[in-house]
Amino acid sequence: MKGRNSSGNYTNPCLTMHQPWASLLVYGIKRIEGRSWPAPIRGRLWIHAASKVPEEATIKAMEDFYREIYAVDGITDVKFPQHYPVSRLLGCVEVVGCVRGEELACWEMVPAGLRLEAQTDFCWLCEQPQRLLVPFEMRGYQGVYNLEKKIYEAAVRGLTPVDGPLPVRFPIPDPRDQFSLKPGSLYVHFPESKSSDEVGKSLNLNAAIAGARAAATQFAKKDQNFQTAETTTTSSVRTRSKSLQLEGSETPSTNFSERSDNRNSTSDNREKVSGSSYDRISNSSQPRPPDL
Repeated sequence: MKGRNSSGNYTNPCLTMHQPWASLLVYGIKRIEGRSWPAPIRGRLWIHAASKVPEEATIKAMEDFYREIYAVDGITDVKFPQHYPVSRLLGCVEVVGCVRGEELACWEMVPAGLRLEAQTDFCWLCEQPQRLLVPFEMRGYQGVYNLEKKIYEAAVRGLTPVDGPLPVRFPIPDPRDQFSLKPGSLYVHFPESKSSDEVGKSLNLNAAIAGARAAATQFAKKDQNFQTAETTTTSSVRTRSKSLQLEGSETPSTNFSERSDNRNSTSDNREKVSGSSYDRISNSSQPRPPDL
């Protein structure tokens, strides 16, 4: 598979997202990329829009959601993208950290509206959006993958900075450690603050949050089915690989299986987080969860 990097070592990492979430992120409106797995990278992340054309109801639900959460911080003029192109490389953001949703919801050092974006298990914290003046047509993949060199070299010359409605610079606990803003770190480095649940919510805001959640869940079943099929295929490949190995190959089984399964390998790197550990997952082995 072109562009896939299954080892977890990324040079020009890219993430394929459904619309309208992809454009909202590149335009600086969406500042949190919500996932069910922690961010395996820090630094520039290219954003690619998947091929599914978004429904008007989905676009409306997400635009209403962001109008309401920006209104919490006094921002009433949010300029949304005029178009939501599909099957295109759109631009990039800088991933500066990743925390759990319950941590972000209690982090009083960031705007109250941003805390309302904490709707998923893991929240990738994104800054400095840049968009491509001319989006590039390309194919996307599941998980985080590397852009092909020729696409990267062409794209990097066409970026332009974006001024979002309310840009945020996330406080980094240790600027010398790019992974210091990680799950569990807020409880250690920053005082616990009030949850977003304690922020006064209007009826419109509650309705917007419910609408955004409903819009995101439409992809969950499809992506789970994709992962089930992909896992079944992988198991068959591994079984055949073992049989071949027993017939004459002296290659260690773990290494042989890793080479046979370059679409679904998982990084074995683990790091400690506040006395517990979490996997820094090579997310090609994860189903794409709903975007939010």
